[in-house]
Amino acid sequence: MAASSLTIRLDDSLKEGAARVVEHYGLDLSSATRAFYTQIVNTGAIPLSFDYEQPNAESLVAIRETEEMIKAGSGESFATGHDLIRAALS
Repeated sequence: MAASSLTIRLDDSLKEGAARVVEHYGLDLSSATRAFYTQIVNTGAIPLSFDYEQPNAESLVAIRETEEMIKAGSGESFATGHDLIRAALS
């Protein structure tokens, strides 16, 4: 297989931020870019979402309720998820 090079210009902060993310997954920028191109070829599509999911109606209600509770200083706090479940079951 013949290899070719690709040169792209990025803002330094974008490159550094992307490097931190891909390093978290044990990759370097070249490997992540290669994986991106491989996914394009394998799927015949660009593996990006330009339409971020919006919360549904139930989630919007929960968000509003939470914001109101925070403003009012009401509600209960729990140290762990286990404590929350225990309180909900009692």
